[in-house]
Order: sequence, then structure tokens, then C-alpha cells
Amino acid sequence: MNPTMPASPPIADPSAPATLPSVNALSERLVARLVDQAARLGVALTRTADGTVIADAGVDARGSLDAGLLIARICMGGLGRVAARANFDAAPLWPTMLEVSTSSPVLACLGSQYAGWSLSATKEQTGGKKFFSLGSGPARALAVKEPLFEELGYRDRHERGALVLEVDRLPPQVVIDKVLHDCGLAPEHLTLIVTPTHSVAGTVQVVARVVEVALHKVHVLGVPLDEIVAGTGSAPLPPPAPDAIQAMGRTNDAILYGGRVHLTVKHDEIAQRLAGSLPSANSRDYGRPFADVFTAVNFDFYQIDPALFAPAEVWVSSLESGATWHGGRLDAGLLQKQWGGQSVAQ
Repeated sequence: MNPTMPASPPIADPSAPATLPSVNALSERLVARLVDQAARLGVALTRTADGTVIADAGVDARGSLDAGLLIARICMGGLGRVAARANFDAAPLWPTMLEVSTSSPVLACLGSQYAGWSLSATKEQTGGKKFFSLGSGPARALAVKEPLFEELGYRDRHERGALVLEVDRLPPQVVIDKVLHDCGLAPEHLTLIVTPTHSVAGTVQVVARVVEVALHKVHVLGVPLDEIVAGTGSAPLPPPAPDAIQAMGRTNDAILYGGRVHLTVKHDEIAQRLAGSLPSANSRDYGRPFADVFTAVNFDFYQIDPALFAPAEVWVSSLESGATWHGGRLDAGLLQKQWGGQSVAQ
């Protein structure tokens, strides 16, 4: 489940370049790589009768770290870099860190990566069990079903598209048909990528949203998004959890208590404001494992303080003066307690 939350105010001063790149065109070669190298990546491919590709990266297939990294890049519409780095320094936050960077943060993170498209079907429609998933990735910009796209002033037009579904089962045909209709795609030109959060690839692609979480918080704070020029971030990659709630807790904690983000903005006033107001420590729910917070509100995201959904620590640099402001802090102790890392006596 994506840690970002809905219900944010309009962008204060929206503006967009006259022409913006196609996130679906830019990510098309990455999708092709996922399909072509599926066996190596631990991804299982199936096709519907009409030719839509479904890439299982963790439901029945094993998936992999490399699959998760590639899917994270697809989610960013080909406008970001995502890499894993070993971290065995003297006092590491965690042995494996994910690093994310983008020079087009608004389009990459909010126009593509943000999991904002709700897709559901009743048990009557599926002929069995009801279905719900949040869709993320470049095909969102073809369907433009979210008010966010009007605020961004962006709509993609491309003959192919890819959508990532954060769910533990493959999508029913009724949902596939809805995606095809809303995106205006021929069935054989759609790729649906399924990544349960408790899978290896799912864990990777959620934690790789560390910069996106910051961008969404910028939006929630009402800061004009055209202020944001570039973004980089890192977060620890936790081990996959055995069930969905624990997995959601671990991936959220990785960002809320271990995520670091560096944004570049245009003006000093914005930089100083964001350094103070962005970090997750501003939330009344800060300090408790996310799984505990989520359970305490009966699994209702809307009852959680939206201020919690933010990276732990931020640096914000201003092009106006060249100054950088810093805010927030990591909580390595909380992560270590939740994830283990106990020593074994020799």
C-alpha cells in the first residue's frame, strides 16, 4: 500500500511547460525489458484472450530485487533512477539501502508513480471475491481519472501503457476492461504489473517512493509544485514480511523513520518552510510503528494524521541563494526493533 494520502488542497500556483514528455513512451523500453527478461527476473507472464500482458512479480511468481528496481523505474515513467546499495559502514542504518533520484520530480512522482487510481470490483462482478487495488505508474496519465491531473495540467497520449497494481491477486477481467476503456488502449498494448507489498519486488517498489512521499507532502502543504526542481532520496530496504499488514508496516516505517530526501527548490522562503514542515516528526502519530498505528484506527487510512506520511529527514536547497535548510531525524532504534538484526553468538 502506498504511504501517501489523498485529500490535499489545490496547488497554490500551478504552472506547467507547454510540452511535457510522455511518461508511457519513456517507460515503454523498461516495460519491454521486464517482459523480455521475465524468467531471469522471476516474473511470470500471462496474457488475456485479447492479448493484455499480466506480469506477476510476487503473487505466484517469486519476483526479485532486480524486478522491483525495474518496476520502480517503470512507476516513475522512465524519469527516475532507482538503485540498491550495500551499506556496511561502522553503524549502518540498515545493510541495504534504496537510492532514488529524478530531475523531473513532479511529473515522475505525482504524474506517474503516485498510487492514486482506485480500481475495484464487487464479488458479483468478479464472480467470486471482491477486488480492490491502487493503480500507479504511467497509465494513470492516460486515464486521468484523478483530480490531481487537472492540477498538474498534464495528460499523456500514447498507444501503449503500463499500470502497477499493489494487490495480492491477479486482476479480474472486469478491472482489466475498465483500465483499457479509461486509458483508450487496445488490449494488446496494455501491460499490468502486479506487486503484492509482502513480496520482494513489492517491498522494493513501495520503498522506492521515498521522494514521491515528499512530493505528495509538498502538495498537501499547499506549496506550488513548480517550485520543486529536483529530488533525491534514500531509504532502508526491509526484509519482506510474511503478511500484508506487516509488509505495509515495514515499507511505511522505512520511509517515515528511515527515509532521507534532498529537494532543490527555487526560493529561500519555500526551502526554509519545507525543511521545517515536511518531516514525519511533525505528526501526532510519530514514534509508533506504522502497523500499530494502522491497527489502532481499524485499518482506516483516513483516520491517520496525514502529517505522518513524509520522510524522516529532509534537506531543502534553494536556487535563489544557494542555501540549504535541514529538518527531521531518523529513528534507527525503531527500525532495528521492528526488523530484527540480532547478533548471533560465535
